[in-house]
Amino acid sequence: MNTIIHKANTRGKADHGWLKSHHSFSFASYHNPERMGFGQLRVLNDDIVKPKMGFGKHPHQNMEIISIPLSGALSHKDSMDNKRAITVGEVQVMSAGTGLQHSEFNDSKTDEVNFLQLWIQPQELGVTPRYEQKEFDISKRENQFQTVVAPKNNVIDDALWIHQDAYISIGNFNAEKTINFKLNNAAHGIYIFLLEGEITIEDEILDTKDAIGIWDAENVQIKTHKDSKILVVEVPMN
Repeated sequence: MNTIIHKANTRGKADHGWLKSHHSFSFASYHNPERMGFGQLRVLNDDIVKPKMGFGKHPHQNMEIISIPLSGALSHKDSMDNKRAITVGEVQVMSAGTGLQHSEFNDSKTDEVNFLQLWIQPQELGVTPRYEQKEFDISKRENQFQTVVAPKNNVIDDALWIHQDAYISIGNFNAEKTINFKLNNAAHGIYIFLLEGEITIEDEILDTKDAIGIWDAENVQIKTHKDSKILVVEVPMN
C-alpha cells in the first residue's frame, strides 16, 4: 500500500473576492509540480461563491466534470440548452467531449454557495457532449457509502455515469465506526477527501478537508472519531 497525505492547509488558494477557492491539485494560477493530479483525477476544487455572483460562460473540452454542492444552490446554463439549479443532495455530471460552454451562478441574495468541482480525464476523447444531474436519497449514505458516479459500463446504485472507469462515493458516518472500503478494481487508487469530521486511515489522523491518496491496496480501513462525512474518488492510476 502506498499513500500520500494532503492536509487542508497545504492546498492551493485563490481569493477573487466573489470567489474563494481551494485547489487540491494544480489549477489556474496555482501550480505545484508535485500535485498535478491523482491518477485520472485531475482537479478537485473546493469553491465558495458569494451571493449574486458566479462564473461567466466559459468552454470545456475532453473532460468529465462533476459538481457536488455542499451548501446553497448553484444555477447552471450551458450550450446544450440546459438551465437547471443544483442543490445539496444533488450531483451534476458533464462530459465535455468535443466541446461545450457553460456558466454557473449563485442566485441567492444572502447565502454563499459551497461546492466541489472534480475533473476526471476520460477514457475516450471527442465524445458527444452530455449533461445529467440527479438528486440522491442521502438517507442511503448513513453509515455506508453511496455511489453517486460510476463508469458507463458498470452503473451501480443508480449512479450517474461518466466516460471513465471511475467511481465517486459519499458516506455519512457516526463517531467510533470502523469502515472497510473495498475498491471496485484493485488496480485503481482512491482519493479520500474528508468533507467534515475526524478519521484515521493507516495511522494518519485526518481532519475536515484533509485528504489521503492510496494505491496498491484492495481494501482500506477507515476509523471515525467524530461524526464524519467522507468523499471517496476511485480512479485508474494511469
